Amino acid sequence: MRNTSEHLYDVIVVGAGAAGIMAAITAARRGYRVLLLEKLSKIAAKLKATGGGRCNLTNTLSNEDFMARFGRDGRFMTPALTAMDHRALIAFFAEIGVESHAPDGYRVFPISHSSVSIITALEEEMARLGITLITSVRAENLEHNGERMNGVSSDTQTYNAPHVIIATGGLGYPQLGAEGDGFKLASEAGHKITDLYPAMMPLKTKEVWGESCRADTIAKVEIKIDLPKAKNIRAKGDLIFTSNGIRGPVVLDIAREINPFLSKHGEVPILINMTKGLNEEQIRTHIKKEIDRNPEQPILTHMMTLLPESVCRALCNLAEADPDKGFNRLEGIQRDRLIKLLAWTPLTVTGHDGFKMAMITRGGVSLKEIRPESMESKIIKGLYFCGEVMDLDGPCGGYNLQWSFASGYVAGHLGNAPIL
Repeated sequence: MRNTSEHLYDVIVVGAGAAGIMAAITAARRGYRVLLLEKLSKIAAKLKATGGGRCNLTNTLSNEDFMARFGRDGRFMTPALTAMDHRALIAFFAEIGVESHAPDGYRVFPISHSSVSIITALEEEMARLGITLITSVRAENLEHNGERMNGVSSDTQTYNAPHVIIATGGLGYPQLGAEGDGFKLASEAGHKITDLYPAMMPLKTKEVWGESCRADTIAKVEIKIDLPKAKNIRAKGDLIFTSNGIRGPVVLDIAREINPFLSKHGEVPILINMTKGLNEEQIRTHIKKEIDRNPEQPILTHMMTLLPESVCRALCNLAEADPDKGFNRLEGIQRDRLIKLLAWTPLTVTGHDGFKMAMITRGGVSLKEIRPESMESKIIKGLYFCGEVMDLDGPCGGYNLQWSFASGYVAGHLGNAPIL
């Protein structure tokens, strides 16, 4: 027999991650009676794991630069970032007892460098506001009449409220509760769900030579996709080779761009510059200077002024060049191949480990069906979305958490304009 909640809530938030908790706190601060439903036994499982547990909350970019990193749909965030940019988010956490800082001038962390301090402060604020939190309950259906929301139901209970906020996240890290529940709920309410891809994850490559380079991290690497329709897609950051591919911040960033092409083509050619942006001419000049300085040294020694020995040996092998010979003693074709490889090393991405290794999801509820100034559905009144469940994702570096908190803040106003 199904039970119905005895009293009416003003708003039900489905999902107690970063976006859902912010939405619940914002609504409660405005005097609304809030019910927060979480299917796991504890809140904020993914937030606890983010940034390796250090919790990169946001970054210090301007709103314009921040939105640009999300691509063509980034401007959807304009109202949310106007209401809660990185300064406002930092101030919010300071208000609830968590001081933060940007040790590198860019990425913002709690001073404790622990996500536990963030979660504890959020829990205490929810308790102070009297938010009703129910864990270990999965929202199975949205209750509505096709035009307006009436509440949410689980397999045993119906919870009534005229406003419902879906903050269930995406499909990344299913072990932390991400199972796409929100996509099902939104779809059944008439919303379009765009194609879904795992993003921010290691990638597998066809080439195996990188296995010998696993001990070294290469800094300031640039990766670009070598396809006609993706010539302008690039990412920069540290690179690490693995036994079957590549990982590291630069890979996490570009994986969100590569995976849709991978789904379409089966494999994706990429080019990697590991020489801090030097082009062929600059690399030739650099090596010539090294030869002038140490004319008796082999090419391996000269290359090691640019890259770790393991990578240098691998590139020499690819160029069929003897690493123990002097550069000028190599055949012309070998020298040319080596210079080209140093400027842009080709790799072929062939796969990944799916959503189980994906930090975020690319795709989600179509932005065309959501009002950016309120996060309210254009289809059903009283239905709102926030965070990763929407079709908007950014690179690593605090982007996705800032968006989750900002969108949750706007959704929590339930259609009333935030006070700017």
